[in-house]
Amino acid sequence: MDLKQLLDSITPEVYESLKRAIEVGKWPDGRVLTGGQQELCIQAVIAYDERKPADQRTGYVPPKTTACAPEVPEETPIKWKN
Repeated sequence: MDLKQLLDSITPEVYESLKRAIEVGKWPDGRVLTGGQQELCIQAVIAYDERKPADQRTGYVPPKTTACAPEVPEETPIKWKN
């Protein structure tokens, strides 16, 4: 399986699971991620994100319209699902 096939097989649910595993350092079943697993998860999340429009990627910060423009007003904060 090449990288394109692997990325095509990642569903939004798998993507969210990988992001969560990176955040907490554990798999959903509680097992701790090894350094290699964490590195691969990060690479997969970055590669998956690259396929999205820029404004939908993890960590996107909208640009200012000009160098002298006031700060872009903050939108409603993100609320995490429990």
